[in-house]
Amino acid sequence: MKFLIESIVGLNWYEKLLWILSVCGITVCFFVMGNTDYLTLIASLIGVSGLIFVAKGNVIGQVMTVIFGLLYAIVSIQYRYWSEVITYLGMTAPIALAAVVSWIRHPYTKGEVRVRAMKPRDWIILSLLTIVVTIGFYFILVALHTPNILFSTISIATSFLAASLVLLRSEYYGIFYALNDIVLIVLWVLAAIDNLNYLPMVLCFFIFLINDLYGFYNWQRLKMQQKRSYL
Repeated sequence: MKFLIESIVGLNWYEKLLWILSVCGITVCFFVMGNTDYLTLIASLIGVSGLIFVAKGNVIGQVMTVIFGLLYAIVSIQYRYWSEVITYLGMTAPIALAAVVSWIRHPYTKGEVRVRAMKPRDWIILSLLTIVVTIGFYFILVALHTPNILFSTISIATSFLAASLVLLRSEYYGIFYALNDIVLIVLWVLAAIDNLNYLPMVLCFFIFLINDLYGFYNWQRLKMQQKRSYL
């Protein structure tokens, strides 16, 4: 609890503003739409809260990502979005858990992870793994009769890339999570066409998109600051 309070205090004014606006936006949309699926609300609030701390390079954000992954998978089961269930239970949550260990082992300061520069070899290996994972899960999704198979498959690829880059402590995680957010906005728009209860999820991932783009910007800043400290 003490570390959480210190992490909140450590946010600057515009990060606190972004967090407050994100939480308020999701909550207002939830009640205006008359949604009664409170698990969706809780998952969204935990998810967007985690993003602001991940953007700070704070390990508590990864802990929240693990919790969000479990809750979001349950929400996805309700609509039979098996790609999201598989992605978050089989990839995002476990990788986020591994990232907790990695970030704790590679601190720059208390509450800030050391940003790692990606090498060409890292990109080659990661790209090959992404192709293998995406192809493998595609056939699983087809067997499960997953709706919107194209976007669901793209979601697998972008999620794997983003989660892996978080584990590797690369600032590019924000770019690929932003791409994944766009895919998920499309998926949940399609779901909301059938059931308006899922409309808050559309807003949720739009807000996630803004936070992930901020995360990319802030990690670039952190990377430059950390480099300068060694000069």
